Amino acid sequence: MTETSTGRRTFSDRMLTAIEVAGNKLPSPFNLFLWLFIIVGAIGTIASLMGVTVSVPGAEKATVVKGLFTGEGLAWFTSNLGANYIGFPPLVTVMPILLAIGIAEKTGFLSAAIRAAIGSAPKWLLPYMVGFLGITGSVMADSVFVILPPLAALAFKAVGRHPVAGLLGGFAAAGAGYSTSIVPTSLDALFAGITTAVLPTVPTVAAVAAPVNPVSNYYFNIVSSVVLMIAAGFLIDKVLEPRLTRENVPTVARTSGESSVTIEDDGVEVTVATDLGADHALTDDERRGLRWGGWTALITSIVVTVVAVLPNSPWRNEAGEFLPRSPLLNSIVFIVFLLFAASGYVYGTKSKSINGFDDVPRLMGEALKDMVPFLVLAFVMGQFVALFNWSGIGSWVAVSGAEALQATGMTGFGVIVLFVLLCSLLNLFIISGSAMWTIMAAVFVPMFGLVGLEPAFVQAAFRVGDSATQVITPMNPYMIVLLTYLRQYMPKAGFGNLAAGMMPFVVPFWVLWMGVVAIYYFFDLPLGPGNGIFIEALR
Repeated sequence: MTETSTGRRTFSDRMLTAIEVAGNKLPSPFNLFLWLFIIVGAIGTIASLMGVTVSVPGAEKATVVKGLFTGEGLAWFTSNLGANYIGFPPLVTVMPILLAIGIAEKTGFLSAAIRAAIGSAPKWLLPYMVGFLGITGSVMADSVFVILPPLAALAFKAVGRHPVAGLLGGFAAAGAGYSTSIVPTSLDALFAGITTAVLPTVPTVAAVAAPVNPVSNYYFNIVSSVVLMIAAGFLIDKVLEPRLTRENVPTVARTSGESSVTIEDDGVEVTVATDLGADHALTDDERRGLRWGGWTALITSIVVTVVAVLPNSPWRNEAGEFLPRSPLLNSIVFIVFLLFAASGYVYGTKSKSINGFDDVPRLMGEALKDMVPFLVLAFVMGQFVALFNWSGIGSWVAVSGAEALQATGMTGFGVIVLFVLLCSLLNLFIISGSAMWTIMAAVFVPMFGLVGLEPAFVQAAFRVGDSATQVITPMNPYMIVLLTYLRQYMPKAGFGNLAAGMMPFVVPFWVLWMGVVAIYYFFDLPLGPGNGIFIEALR
């Protein structure tokens, strides 16, 4: 930790230490959901013995709350253990997309694209290019935290700008804007799967709400990405870099003695290289691969568009339209898979990073290894969500919460602001987005649905709270990687220095992103194809 000239710890040090201590007292995500499963089972059992029922608005009969620790509950659980896991909706969407993105990432296509974009940006545009790559970098999942910051530092240094501004700015843009992107990512599929999984909690909402898929927040994501990209570039250029210059932060990297650092991510130890001396220039093979991969992505997009707009396209619904439901929207996972797999494969063959199609199963296998922590966590999350739905606890909580909101009159935008604030606070301690959204969605999607808010809108609002504060919490394992990078310029740097570098991004990102949410809310704009803000039947 950093200290003041008097030897006293700064406010940021004390704040981060308090977060770290509190966060370390939380169980791991797997154990957290295990305890939640037991608690929901116990509450349901007590409510069942007391004969608790809940009247869901619009339902023909009352829902009877059922308990896990009863004969009926134990029979249900033992008979559905596998189905609860395999039927967990995020698995259906996330796994295919991650396999395809794995091809694009493992061949080097995504990394080369980032290096090309940074290397081609003029000096004045470089901060905005780093902002753009950071905001859209979630397509690479957590890899963006390892790849972008050092590349941005090298690019800044190459054009005579402060390398630490690129280092910190790249990390801040990637982290504070992690939940949005201009292209659909595996995160979109993950969130959509979880949202879909909790909808059966209140059948009344499920029956009238628009279905949620990986592009349900696509229009919202595009606008959010543009706003945050510009904000990130401005903050790097006008706030962060001048501050580093005023404080005489060194511009020359020193040898830290550490070529790698081991972190724990979702219970799995990962070793990350921390050498800032790597060249970011592209080889001739990589340039050729990028050209071919880019053309492949463009041609694939054109073919998909042509097939979709044909008058007799099989992707149209019975009425010849695409909204609100159609085979096209049900094929989003296939389209994203095709785009990343095809462009990644062509890049690999032309750049000579792979020898041919026989390497594809190997690349998918490597991507599958990266998914192991999620696959393990999905087992217990699937059991929790299934119990929440089956027991009727979800309906009970949703109806009680909705009635409380209506009684207090807090059913408008103000309650959304409070919801996002709660998410932002929890994000300091629960860094796993899938874990936090599973908990939040189980309660708030049906609750807000009963007061007339679409599940896709609740999911969009959650994205703000899931991102903005994750760059100032020591619970983020990649903060250790960033600190190792930073110590090559500032050997005595601590988490306080990181917090000081990240704070200029947190509040502006939160405020601007909430501004986007407000515009969509008050002007009732579509969030994505077939997804709006309000459930008209329940308003």
